Amino acid sequence: MLLRFFSLTYVGSWALFAAAAYVLHTAASRSSGIGPQVPSAYQFFSSRGVNVSTTRLMKEIPIFAIILASLLAACGVSKENARDQVIQIVSQIQRADYEGNREVLKRCYDELTPFLENKELASRVRYWRGFDLWRNAINGFNDPVDPNELERLLMQAVEEFNDAVAKDQGFVDAKVGMISCLGFTAYIHRKEPERVQKVLAQISPLVKEAKAAAPDNPRLIWVLGPILLYTPPDRGGGLDKVIGNYERGLEICSKLKAPGDALEPSWGKPELLMSLAYSYLSKTPPDVSAAERNARAALEIVPYWHYTRDILLPQIVAAKTKEK
Repeated sequence: MLLRFFSLTYVGSWALFAAAAYVLHTAASRSSGIGPQVPSAYQFFSSRGVNVSTTRLMKEIPIFAIILASLLAACGVSKENARDQVIQIVSQIQRADYEGNREVLKRCYDELTPFLENKELASRVRYWRGFDLWRNAINGFNDPVDPNELERLLMQAVEEFNDAVAKDQGFVDAKVGMISCLGFTAYIHRKEPERVQKVLAQISPLVKEAKAAAPDNPRLIWVLGPILLYTPPDRGGGLDKVIGNYERGLEICSKLKAPGDALEPSWGKPELLMSLAYSYLSKTPPDVSAAERNARAALEIVPYWHYTRDILLPQIVAAKTKEK
């Protein structure tokens, strides 16, 4: 443990400066015959049978100054180290989502567990755990996965998002995740009208709250697409409204700056481009040129996006060939 403290003092350089200042003060005091006679690090360890270097630094630095500096550095490093570790896991989650790597998503979900008790990070850790499950389910729709398993993932994600909101009432992106997860659950039970109505009753207040709080959130705009698609045209829905919604989202993205905090959700533009491509392909007749343009634009941002690269774009190319 002591060795770990020593290694951490390198990062906590400010603490070492404090220790060094104390050393100079003590050395000056000793030379004048006044001041405390504190045992040095060398004296402390050698008296206990520990083999230590006989450098001038070890002979001059008081032991308590080293330990204090190390402890102070350790406290600062552990706090920052936790954030860095979460950011690294979140980065892996986002890449695994685009790659369609559900195994990595399962692993990353568990890797975030140790950080749930970190009060400063808890709401964002909950969010990214929910995001992980949400995207695991979405990718599962492209594979032969049991619908019951997909629903389990989606509802577990809703719980994570709900916990994130409980810890941060103004966290709109967690509500965005809940809206989408509940929407996919309704899709799974699309042949059960009564069950669908119950799910829609849960979605409606969340949509109102999110729209009121952040109407220009690109991720909210993205998840509203399927809702508009299944809304009758006479009630403001339909495919043309969906396309207009996504175009508006892209316009907003062009004006936004990336957040300074890597744990704040900032995804959205590639998803809007992908959904626009899919929507243009779904038109009657399909607008293949617009579909291809948007799909390729999404891949310029995320070249390794499995769904867009390996599923959607080949469908667009096939439609283009058929059109010719």
